[in-house]
Amino acid sequence: MNMPAVQQETLVSSAARAAQRAAEHLLSLQDSSGYWCAELTADSTLESDYILLQLWMHPPEGGVWNPPTRALIDKAMRSILDRQLPDGGFNIYAKGPSEISATVKAYFALKVAGLAFDDRRLASARERILELGGIQAANSYVKINLSLFDLYPRQQCPSIPPEVMLLPGNFLYQMSAWTRAIVVSLAIVHASNPRRPVPAGFNLKEIYKAGASLEFHRSDALFTWHNFFLSIDRLLKFWERHGSRAIRQRAIQAAEKWMLAHFANCDGLGAIYPPMMYAIMALDVLGYAPDNPASVEARRQFDRLLTDDGERFFFEPCFSPIWDTGIAGFAVAEAQSTVGGDFAAPALERMADWILAREVRVKGDWSVKRPNTEPSGWAFEFRNDCYPDIDDTAMILLALSRTRASDAAAQEACHRRALDWILAMQGSDGGWAAFDVNNNWEFLNGVPFADHNAMLDPACPDITGRVLEALGALGLGGDHRAVRRGVDFLLRAQQPDGSWYGRWGVAYIYGTCFALRGLQAAGHSDREAEILRGGEWLRSIQNADGGWGEHCSSYDRGCFVPAESTPSQTAWALLGLIAGGDTNSLSVQHGIAYLLETEQSDGTWKEELATGTGFPKVFYLNYHYYRLYFPLLALSAYVKGLT
Repeated sequence: MNMPAVQQETLVSSAARAAQRAAEHLLSLQDSSGYWCAELTADSTLESDYILLQLWMHPPEGGVWNPPTRALIDKAMRSILDRQLPDGGFNIYAKGPSEISATVKAYFALKVAGLAFDDRRLASARERILELGGIQAANSYVKINLSLFDLYPRQQCPSIPPEVMLLPGNFLYQMSAWTRAIVVSLAIVHASNPRRPVPAGFNLKEIYKAGASLEFHRSDALFTWHNFFLSIDRLLKFWERHGSRAIRQRAIQAAEKWMLAHFANCDGLGAIYPPMMYAIMALDVLGYAPDNPASVEARRQFDRLLTDDGERFFFEPCFSPIWDTGIAGFAVAEAQSTVGGDFAAPALERMADWILAREVRVKGDWSVKRPNTEPSGWAFEFRNDCYPDIDDTAMILLALSRTRASDAAAQEACHRRALDWILAMQGSDGGWAAFDVNNNWEFLNGVPFADHNAMLDPACPDITGRVLEALGALGLGGDHRAVRRGVDFLLRAQQPDGSWYGRWGVAYIYGTCFALRGLQAAGHSDREAEILRGGEWLRSIQNADGGWGEHCSSYDRGCFVPAESTPSQTAWALLGLIAGGDTNSLSVQHGIAYLLETEQSDGTWKEELATGTGFPKVFYLNYHYYRLYFPLLALSAYVKGLT
């Protein structure tokens, strides 16, 4: 059913005005050098780990922290407590339930920071931990971190052997890029078996659940990879006690060399919080003095992730300038072409110049599997030359396709290199992943420390769809072999209900949006059954207020779980529907009306819920510009589709 023509015309003109306001606000947020970079926030685990790091680097003497450290710990403690739930626990996304690992981390941090044992906040967290299964139910990384202080039995933690550096077949590169950086740095720490001191009498015995086993859970099946790796873990623990010291030392040296090499031209190891923290600890156990340049730089880069402005104290897991710039620039360019004029032209030229200067021109980890490919692409952060990623590169190519840099020849050459690079990064299954090619050894998910749910980096529909959209913008049509293979991947990946899984955004709405946009760019007819089914699924999950929302627990349940409407997820649904050929159904009209009704007078939208995904089921992200540039894109697409 469609809306009457007069009402539709009014809605289109209102959407154009709203897009103009939103674009102008987004332009006001651009840095003078040309980029956009929003705050990127997560849960309380980052502040909890920060207190753990302070205990490692600056342990209290006689139970007393030195004054500068005490001041920082007090701020971190307040930041953690501000997010405690009424039931005493801590969640991993806004309005989510208490989660055991986050709650154990918070409990440890608060207790070691000096919160009294009988303080009601600590007591309620303790009760919630026991209700959730005790410390035994926490994930392996929590246990490993606590074992460094002898607060959890090392024998009951997964081994992370540095000898992984010496395994044949580039075994290290079969892990995802982020796991790789964590494992190398943490293996150095783990091998030292540090058993760092804690305040006298400090322990966590009260959060061990009586009767709950500390043993790794084994499957009852005759053979599983998980059981196989548990057997390997027992052998590794024997090796740690009785193996060759010479081989272990050679492995540690290889890990140290790898880690130091990955500091170059990067904002810290991997440019993300966990390996950056472990790198500081690794340098420490390796004997690097605090004033050693490598140690100083590692701490400096880590400290840059901290916001401490007198009112707020929190860590960002990393910075997102390339990602934000690509989407914001693309959205502004689309708005300019929709509403007319050249109001954004100078800003877009600055953006393009800034982007071109940040093309990665050195070989990183990706080149292990693609050694003959010329380096190109973009990373997620300001500097992370070891890890350009496919999703960012596709998004940047989309943004560059809509604007022009001051040096047209340099832009053309950059387009060619980036296109060649992204084509070379297509997997054998026809899809694209985030950082690597064919990073899909499924059996590695059975490794005991793989419970962060991100051991691998397989191809996924959301990235594949975005790549196809970028290829289309650069002139590659459905007759190109890479495009055909990408389309085939998406068609195979469609869920029985018509949706697509989204790995990097919550969750099925995200995946469906970008799969449909990719298929449209590839020239796939919107009359084909898979497109129609995708559109019908989006319409079927629309909320009564006209918007769309999806809960992070979709990942836990393996299917769509509805939530309150959000601007970003409403925009994704609208973008998917419009890409699928639906520009004037009542579903689309109501979605546009929702965005118009919720837009603030300054051209912004409010959004509390996490709609970004770090590690499904484990770590979620609030991209604070998602609520701005995705609604702008949806409004522009709607106006363009009807004018």
